[in-house]
Amino acid sequence: MRCCSSSISSSDRSIGSPSRWLGRTASPCFRDGRARLRACPFHPRSAQVERHACPKCDAPAGSPCRTTAGKVAANCHTGRFALVPVLKAELTVKTSADRNPGKAWTQGAPVKQAPDAIPGAAIRLGYAWCSTVGQELQSQLDMLARADCTRVFSEKISTRVKERPELEKALTLAREIKAAAPNQPVILTVVEMKRLARSAAELMTLSSTLQADGIQLELLSGPLQGVYDPNGAGAIVFTVLAVLAVLAVSAEVEREGIREKTLEGLEAAARKGNVGGRPSVVDDDKLAVARARQAKGDSVTAIAKALGIGRATLYRQLGESA
Repeated sequence: MRCCSSSISSSDRSIGSPSRWLGRTASPCFRDGRARLRACPFHPRSAQVERHACPKCDAPAGSPCRTTAGKVAANCHTGRFALVPVLKAELTVKTSADRNPGKAWTQGAPVKQAPDAIPGAAIRLGYAWCSTVGQELQSQLDMLARADCTRVFSEKISTRVKERPELEKALTLAREIKAAAPNQPVILTVVEMKRLARSAAELMTLSSTLQADGIQLELLSGPLQGVYDPNGAGAIVFTVLAVLAVLAVSAEVEREGIREKTLEGLEAAARKGNVGGRPSVVDDDKLAVARARQAKGDSVTAIAKALGIGRATLYRQLGESA
C-alpha cells in the first residue's frame, strides 16, 4: 500500500505514531491537481500543523494544541494552522483522533520545528455590518464573497450599542495570524468606510489598532477604494482616517452645541406659552359650530365643506376635544 505522493515508507506510516514521521519532508496529498491536503490517514492535517509550535497555547512542535483547562483541543488553533501554506485558508483543522481530543493533554515526542513559511497570498477577513433589522446585509456579503474573503464576520446591531462582537472576533483572528506568521499579509475587508466605524472615536481607535497590529485595510467601494498597508505606501490613508476622525469629532461637538441651544430656546418659548408649529386651521369658534351642527345630525363631510377645512382635520379636532 503506497500513499499518493509521499516518500514515507510504509513502516513509518503508523496512524498511531505520527511523531515517527512528523518531522520528515512529506509532499501533501493531491486531489484534482491542487496542492491541498485531503483526508489521508498517512497525512493527517493536524500532523502538518504540529510541525509548528502553537503561538496561542504554547504547545511545542510535536504536541497537539491544548485548552485552558489542560485538555487536548478538539481543533488546532487558527494561528497555528495558518502557518501551513495549504491550510491557512481553512476555517478549522480538527485534531487527529489518535491525539485523544478532550482528554488530558500530555506533551508529545519533540520534533524538529518546520521552517517559517514563505508568505503567500494575503488572507482576507471580511466584515459586514448594518445598524437596524430593517436594513439588509446580503449586498455586503455578496461583495465580500466576490472579494475572495477567507472568512466573513457579520452582524446587525444598533449604533447605540457600544460593543461589536463580530468585529472584535475578526480583529482577534487577524492578530492571531499575524502573531503566528508576522510576514503573512492579513487584510480586513469592508464594503465602504461607514461600515468600518460608527463614530469619530471608533474610527480613530480602529485606525490605530490596524496600524499597531500591521493589518491591512481594504475598501471595496467609495472614494478611497483599494487596499492600504499601514506599514507601506498605504500609511497615508491611515493618517487621513485619523484626520477625518478629528474633524468628525469637531463637527459632533458643534452639532451638540447647536442642539443644546435649540432645546433651550424651545423650553424658554414653552414657558411663555409658545409651543411652536403652525397655527391650527380649526379655531375654537369653528370647533363650536362643528359640534353644534354635528349634534343636529349633519355629517362630518358636510360640516367640513361648509367650514372650508379638510374632513380628516375635522375628525381629528373633534376627537381631540371630545
